[in-house]
Formats: sequence, structure tokens, C-alpha cells
Amino acid sequence: MTPPDVSAGMPAADSSPQSKPVSLVLLPIMAAVLAGFLIIGIALPVLPLHVEGGLGYGPFMVGLVAGAQFAASLISRIWAGSFADRKGAKRAVVIGLLSASLAGLLYLVSLAAPSSALSVAILLTGRAILGGAESFIITGAVSWGLALVDAGQAGKVIAWIGMAMFAALALGGPIGTVLYDAGGFLSISLATLALPLIVLALIWRVSSVATLPKTSKSALRAVAGAVWLPGLGAACSSIGYGAILAFSSLYYSRQNWHPIWLAFSAFGAALILARVFLAHLPDRHGGARTAFIFVLIQATGLALMWIAQDRLFATLGAALAGLGYSLVYPGLGVEAVRGVAPENRGLAMGLYTACLDLAMGFGSPALGWIAGHAGVAAVFAVSALVVLAADVIAFWLWRRAPTSAAVS
Repeated sequence: MTPPDVSAGMPAADSSPQSKPVSLVLLPIMAAVLAGFLIIGIALPVLPLHVEGGLGYGPFMVGLVAGAQFAASLISRIWAGSFADRKGAKRAVVIGLLSASLAGLLYLVSLAAPSSALSVAILLTGRAILGGAESFIITGAVSWGLALVDAGQAGKVIAWIGMAMFAALALGGPIGTVLYDAGGFLSISLATLALPLIVLALIWRVSSVATLPKTSKSALRAVAGAVWLPGLGAACSSIGYGAILAFSSLYYSRQNWHPIWLAFSAFGAALILARVFLAHLPDRHGGARTAFIFVLIQATGLALMWIAQDRLFATLGAALAGLGYSLVYPGLGVEAVRGVAPENRGLAMGLYTACLDLAMGFGSPALGWIAGHAGVAAVFAVSALVVLAADVIAFWLWRRAPTSAAVS
């Protein structure tokens, strides 16, 4: 079924650089991402508790349920990027929101299943649909933002829109815990069903941007060639994000540290503050150079979580990990988009974030296997080592940048 042309009749954005500050230009898009990603954030701290305590499964299934979202995002990411380029970035965001609401409906259906096996199967399906929805929302939003500002501010676009995403995830932790305590996973399901529809009503009349020609196969190869190495570095760094995303609440619960969402909220708060005050660094000093420095900070934070003996020390480690991760993604993202044509930026961001999805889709179950055999704390030690591999890639990109930088 062909989706409705939600962009029809909307004025296309002017292709000239905007005179307003980037933050003001991006504000409506950031608001949509913030609200849309709350539906993901509210489930993060309680999903492991629902799978383990409510359905009776162990750490591996926790990792599998968490990873289903990222695996589905991986499958849909390139499609989402190409769709945003050809059919319109706003339409991609709208389709993402509708799909997210469908995921909430499946959450509700899973609660009515007669067996835990069927319930977890339906839950996995809902998580997979949510992964596709997330792909369309964030890829469409970044493509939308890149079309509204000049190429020299790509790092700010990626950082600020990403900041809205992580703000939603950080706020979602305490909100989700309150909802879960009040009404169990039923309240999470209802919120997931309703919030995307509310957001859709708010952005329906916001102007779209002009669509661009279909990407050729030769252009696809060129974009893939420009993106794969920064994407690999971002994938390694995102294993650390995935460890906190999927296992920090379970780690705190087993250590009897409360509130269980504290680590992820500390991670998100540090990331947001860093992007508010430091988002200019990739554009000013180079994406790879910035990523090289901040990868070291992220790995240090994960190592602190591994050796932590109390809640305060572990939370400090989570905050350092958030500070580090804050500029790795936009820093390497600048390297990914600077060598591609404007009409292929949505595809470039789709390919770039697909690398993250690949790492987290397969990494979360792998970390779950490690948790089951070596304890949950070991997840943070292993992820710190994987994150350090991103530093090798960032250093390589940094050293070759003066002679190989392409004009976008």
C-alpha cells in the first residue's frame, strides 16, 4: 500500500543557508524526536525486569529482546535513508511514528497471550517493528535537519538532533519506572501506543523539504565507500552504549542499588550537557580528532562501571561513558557525510547508523551470553575493550584527513 503524500501542499524549504541559529532551525524537528523517542526510553529500564521477572527468562533473552529493535533498525535503515531522500524526510518521520504506535499495540497483545513463549514472541515482533520505526524517525529527522542548514554545520545537526533523542531516553528512565510501578508493563504499552499519535498531530502541519532524485547504484557504492570506515568506528563505540542500554538496570537491580534507572539517566544527562556546550567541536576541530579524544573518555567510564563497588562509583562511570559517547557519534558522522553529495545525505546517514544497528543487534545478545556466563559486571569490561577499537579507526581517519578530505 502506497503511503499518503503527507508532504503534498507543503512549502519546500529554501535551499540557501539559514540565517537563524542552528538550534532554532532544528527546534521543531528536535521536539518531534524528543517526544517520539520517549516511547523507547520508558521501556529501557523496565523491559529487562518484565522479561526476567514477568515472563521468567534469563539474561540471554533480555539481550535478545533488547537487540531485536536494533536488528530491525539495521534491516530498515538503508531503506529509511533512501526513502527520506526520494519521498521526503517529513514523510519518513510520519511513517516512523505510525509504526511506533503499532508496536505499542503489539505490546498490549503480548500481555494477553496465554503462554510466556507466545508472549515473548509477540513482544519480539513489537520490538522489531519499533526498531523499524526508530530508523525512519531518526534517519528522517537528521536528513530533514541537514537539508535546512549549510554543510559546514553538519556536526551540529547530528549532535543536536541526537541530543533530543538521548534527552528522551534519559527522561524515559524515571518516567518508565514510575509507570511500571503504577501499572506494570500495561502502562508502558498504552504509552507506546498513544505518544506517537500525539506527536504526529503536532508535526502534521510543519513544512517539509524538497525531495531529490533517486540514488543510482554507482552513487550507492560511492556513499558506502565513504561511510563504512566511520561507521565501523561508531559501531565499536556503540557497543558501550548498548551495554548501558540493555544491562545497567539489571546490574543495579542485582547489586540492590536504587533507583535502577540511575546509570542510564546519568549517561544521558552527561551526553546532553556535552552536546549543549561542545557540539561545535567536530565542525571546528575535525570529526575524527574529536572522536579520538572522546572514545578514551567513554572507555574509562565503562571500566569504572566494571570495577565499581558502590552505586556512586558506578554512576560516575556511566556519566563518563555518556560524556565520551556524546561526541563520538557526531564526530565520526561528520566524516561519514562530508564526502557525499547533498542528495545522498539521507542514504549516507542511513548507512552510517546501520553500522551501529549491526553492532547493537548482534552485540546485545552476545553481551547477554557473557552476562550469563561471567556475570553482568563483565559486560562493561568487555564493552570497554571493544570501544577502544574505535580509537584506532578515529586515529586513522584523523591522520588521513588533511590529504583525503572531500568537499560535500
